Amino acid sequence: MTTQTRRIILDTETTGMPAIEGHRIIEIGCVEMLDRELTGKTYHQYLNPEREVDQGAFEVHGLSNEFLSDKPVMANCVDEFLDFVRGAELIIHNATFDVGFLDYELELLGREERIADICTVTDTLAMARKKYPGSRVNLDALTKRYGITNFNREFHGALLDSEILARVYLAMTGGQEGLSFSAANSTSQKQTGKNAKTALKVTIHEVPVSEEEQKLHQDFFQE
Repeated sequence: MTTQTRRIILDTETTGMPAIEGHRIIEIGCVEMLDRELTGKTYHQYLNPEREVDQGAFEVHGLSNEFLSDKPVMANCVDEFLDFVRGAELIIHNATFDVGFLDYELELLGREERIADICTVTDTLAMARKKYPGSRVNLDALTKRYGITNFNREFHGALLDSEILARVYLAMTGGQEGLSFSAANSTSQKQTGKNAKTALKVTIHEVPVSEEEQKLHQDFFQE
């Protein structure tokens, strides 16, 4: 029996940056993929960061202190989140930013395990830089390159960006361009890529694609 590869495409929003200055996660968005097929299963959570959101960050994602004030704190959500991602391959655009913040949250909670202890991590930003040296490779640039359209991206939003990144990842690893999808049911929106994220070494797991997988990928977008 063939074991399916479980991938989680993940994105976060924060109060600002960097985490070392006490900034916190305010939104986590994840979508699940088995092999190269999106399952429709998601994890999405807004969080009360127990601190103020920087004005610059608010202008990017539009998540206000008032909006976040009645949301649960990370301590009340961390087990559900870890259970969702445990054992999966995480697909993240500029993974060092998101993983750094997630590890910081775990540290604040006194947890011994870190993301690298429970998941493998694939950084699509590093993959894109290798594939398109010298070109802009933020999420906006990649959606334009692959013709991924029909989404409303007024503000940054973790869940919507995870959905978009899933399409980018499939296009970047499968060779198909000109993808489109409807994001009418998404609960968060985003405008630009994360160019300002800091650099940290993350292992890149490049995925070979068989002819059968490419056909499944094409069939998925023709449905």
